[in-house]
Amino acid sequence: MIFKVLYQEDTKANPKREFTKSLYVDCDTEVEARELIDKNTDHNIEFIEPLEGNHLAYEQKSPDFKITEFK
Repeated sequence: MIFKVLYQEDTKANPKREFTKSLYVDCDTEVEARELIDKNTDHNIEFIEPLEGNHLAYEQKSPDFKITEFK
């Protein structure tokens, strides 16, 4: 399943919507997605949203849509 992860790059600053970024990961569960991000980045996760059906199709049309893979 594809998950959209909304995050702040700076964990020390007060979160501001204007600085929220997103990335996409392919994981089996939301818990696995969170663990993957926590293990590989210092991002402050705001929200993890599963993408399916029309919502996924809409996101895939964006030029910014790219599945993030960690080594």
